[in-house]
Amino acid sequence: MKLLLVWLINAAALFALPYIFDSIRIDTFTTALIVALILSIINTIIRPILFILTFPITVLTLGLFIFVLNGLMLWFTASFVGGFSIAGFWPAVFGAIVYSMISWAATSFILGDKKS
Repeated sequence: MKLLLVWLINAAALFALPYIFDSIRIDTFTTALIVALILSIINTIIRPILFILTFPITVLTLGLFIFVLNGLMLWFTASFVGGFSIAGFWPAVFGAIVYSMISWAATSFILGDKKS
């Protein structure tokens, strides 16, 4: 149940991006659901490999290259999902940053901390 809720939160965060950035376009909420699913699969499989391969440049940039990796993953997803487009590299990087912040805030607000 929690996984489904996080998936819906991520899709809603993706669906909010076109309202913040003019250079990002998502046609429908169904497209946002598909993009959220594909993006989570890509982040689970490809991102750790890229993180290991780019670890030296990540250390040299004091971790800022992680933002570039997140933007590339979002841009890569937009390249093959119909109904979802990003106009360039920098909108993808800034979109990934805002997407992460919205997703993190909504997930922590809705799910909360269950430890106490």
